[in-house]
Amino acid sequence: MEASDIVIIGGGVAGLTLAAELAGSAKVLVLEAEAHFGYHASGRSAALYEPAYGAPAVRALTEASLPAYQAGGWLSPRGLMLLGQAGEDEGFRADVAGMNLQELSLAEAREIVPILSRSVAFAAFCDRPQDIDTDRLMQDALKRLRAGGGALRTGLRVTAIRRDGGNWLVTAGDEVFAAPVLVNAAGAWVNEIAAMAGVSGPQFQPCRRSVARIAAPGGADLRRWPIFFGIGESWYAKPDAGALIVSPAEETPVAPHDAFSDDMALAEGLERYQAHVTPEVTRPLATWGGLRTFAPDRVLVIGEDPVQPGFFWQAGQGGYGFQTAPGAARLGADLILGRAPELSADLVAALSPARFG
Repeated sequence: MEASDIVIIGGGVAGLTLAAELAGSAKVLVLEAEAHFGYHASGRSAALYEPAYGAPAVRALTEASLPAYQAGGWLSPRGLMLLGQAGEDEGFRADVAGMNLQELSLAEAREIVPILSRSVAFAAFCDRPQDIDTDRLMQDALKRLRAGGGALRTGLRVTAIRRDGGNWLVTAGDEVFAAPVLVNAAGAWVNEIAAMAGVSGPQFQPCRRSVARIAAPGGADLRRWPIFFGIGESWYAKPDAGALIVSPAEETPVAPHDAFSDDMALAEGLERYQAHVTPEVTRPLATWGGLRTFAPDRVLVIGEDPVQPGFFWQAGQGGYGFQTAPGAARLGADLILGRAPELSADLVAALSPARFG
């Protein structure tokens, strides 16, 4: 039996960044079911830092993460453009106001994204969003974890959890791990981990999102293009390593699994994208799917379970896992280590599992 102070289940961005914050103050072990950390949602993210994206509590946590992002050097300029067609006036105005965008003339919009078609009737822009170097962020977190004496174990799927006195006993493979503190950072599998531990809490819903990678239209240099998308986030296209990733931005409720793209949803997304640009969409270079897992109110859940002491939630990242990761990790570490949180009491309460009663 291997003993630690804290066992974290889940080696995605939530679990790994939390472990990095805890390392050095406690003996931390991260258990990841897959052969590689960050395999599921964390490895399939659009990797955008956008402080105007999400519910108010999500936005506040995103803003609280900015100093760490700047210090880590994990951000680079990207920008964002909203596009609307005739008849979408109302939705366009709502999105412009909700995301604090600046309206552009169509000529100005085409200077930024030259492939826009004549069907585009409205455009707005902001330079606030930035790209996140997700790989380096995760690698840096792993280095901090190991430098603090912590460990990451991959290829160990948890099959049983039980309470024994003051410890949680976690069975994974043919090994048992013991710790007084257990953190549920299992992403789409968060419900299953809680059930194994005999903990009832909010029910989280994994939702599939499909993505296609297409060649740069006309061989264009996309490095300075923003992410651009339709009214109500009905689709988006984002430059990525010399190509475009395009998604219908769907959220289809599914059971947790190794996600793959839905061909019909992806076809609809590509059609919506095609309606806004002039180059013809050709066969995708690649397709994939990812799971975004939400709490009932679509706000992250961070804190000790109000009923079961020693059981901590670091869950419900939804589509905001990377943009909130530094702030979420700091808050989780503060709460686990008994430190006064740096965030406001109102925000801590808005993120706490106690809000569900």
